[in-house]
Amino acid sequence: MKMADTASSNSVHMEKGWGALRQHIIDNKIKAALWVTRLFTIIFTIGYIIQIFGNPYNIYYKILMNNAATSALRLHQRVPHVQLNRQFLERLFVEDSCHYLLYSLIFLYTAPVTLVLTPIFLFALMHFASDSLTLLDCLGQNSWWGARLLISLIEFQSRNILRLCGLFEIIILPFTVLLVFTGRASLLTPFIYFQFLKFRLASQRNPFTRNVFYEIRNGLSSVSRKPTVPIIIRQIIEGLLSLTQQMAPLRQ
Repeated sequence: MKMADTASSNSVHMEKGWGALRQHIIDNKIKAALWVTRLFTIIFTIGYIIQIFGNPYNIYYKILMNNAATSALRLHQRVPHVQLNRQFLERLFVEDSCHYLLYSLIFLYTAPVTLVLTPIFLFALMHFASDSLTLLDCLGQNSWWGARLLISLIEFQSRNILRLCGLFEIIILPFTVLLVFTGRASLLTPFIYFQFLKFRLASQRNPFTRNVFYEIRNGLSSVSRKPTVPIIIRQIIEGLLSLTQQMAPLRQ
């Protein structure tokens, strides 16, 4: 009799868990859609790298389109009411999701480059882990402990992941110039990406790109002051520092 009661109790508990999950999805349709698009971004990126889904060329652009869909959904969350005025546009362009919508559009018109997918994958992985934890909480605090362990590992490394994303955002700028010379991107690509990077450096929600940018500048400045550095290298570094001086806002 006790075993029957225990089984019945477990069944009710399970129903409540899945019922809570179902209700959470109904109440948060956009968040659920974001979870799905991020999941597909992760799956497609892994499939692109190890080439398990057929034509990697098509998979590459599916990743960019998934990221664009994720960014558009997130942007709708942040700025739900469209207005045709200057204030709305200013608010739009300070949103990180708008930046990455632009990022996807930039590289939809270039040849596939694996480096471009790195920040997309890292952001998708980090936010997917966070959203998955919310879904697991609906099922119960003790459910899926293996998945919770993986999520905790990702969240523990979240600052390093954000710093790595910032580093790749900066590295990709000179890389776009190389793409132009190799015929894999148009002449406009570096200029549009330059504007994207300026948006990232001025981000109000994510200071990591800006912090990494300053660290790189300070490191190059220290190198240029060393007496053992050849004059031509020093001049190149000073030219880069001068060129990038106005890219990021002053640190508070």
